Amino acid sequence: QVQLVESGGGLVQTGGSLRLSCVASGRTYDLYAMGWFRQAPGKERELTATMTWIGGRTMYADSAKDRFTISRDYAKDTLYLQMNSLKPDDTAKYYCAVKTAAPFDYSIPRDSLEYDSWGQGTQVTVSD
Repeated sequence: QVQLVESGGGLVQTGGSLRLSCVASGRTYDLYAMGWFRQAPGKERELTATMTWIGGRTMYADSAKDRFTISRDYAKDTLYLQMNSLKPDDTAKYYCAVKTAAPFDYSIPRDSLEYDSWGQGTQVTVSD
């Protein structure tokens, strides 16, 4: 089991930036992929960005491309999401998730159902 704790959310104006962090603990030696999902009120949880822990292959939602950057720090077992040029549509609760077992094709998991453990989330609010 992997435990996840997110931080870094907050209130920011349109055009501003935030950096989210997610610290993993427990069976971190089993990590295959870590990602960020977000869920706005009344909407389904959706992928924002994800990456394989070894190799660092990344995948971004169209809404995040060119504005957000996902990265990780091996030594700290920490995942980051740098968010720039924030818009009101980015307002959501952001969740960190991990997948611990590699799929047979070593693909990058994009569906929330593929992830094993989740953090409690951190709220991001972007004002006009």
